[in-house]
Amino acid sequence: QVQLVESGGGSVQAGGSLRLSCAASGDTDSGVCVAWFRQSHGQERELVARINQDASIAYYADSAKGRFAISRDNAKNSVSLQMSSLKPEDTGMYYCAAHRQLSGGACYAVSPYYTFWGQGTQVTVSS
Repeated sequence: QVQLVESGGGSVQAGGSLRLSCAASGDTDSGVCVAWFRQSHGQERELVARINQDASIAYYADSAKGRFAISRDNAKNSVSLQMSSLKPEDTGMYYCAAHRQLSGGACYAVSPYYTFWGQGTQVTVSS
C-alpha cells in the first residue's frame, strides 16, 4: 500500500503561483508513477501532469504545458507541482495519485488505473 497526502492548495489571484506537494509513505520501493489530477465542479477528474519513478518522463495536459512543472524527490518520497500563471479555470480539487510503474518506465494516462489516491487539496483562482 502507498499512502498519499497533499498540501499546498489555497486561494490566489489570476496570474499567481502555487506549489502543491504530495508526500508518499508505505511501499514505494518498487517504483511508482505519480500524477496530479484536477476535478472542477461538475467536471470529470482530469490528468494535469504525471511523472515516472526516475523522473525521466513527465507528461502535461495541454492546459498545463508551459505553466506547470512536476518534479519528484525520491529521497524524500515527495512529488511537487509548481503552478504558475494561474487562471480561474485552474480552480478545482487537486489530487495526487499513484500506481505501480509499468515496464519500460511508462505510466498510465487515465485515472481508473491509478490505485492510490490522496484526499485532495483545493485550489481556487480568482479573476
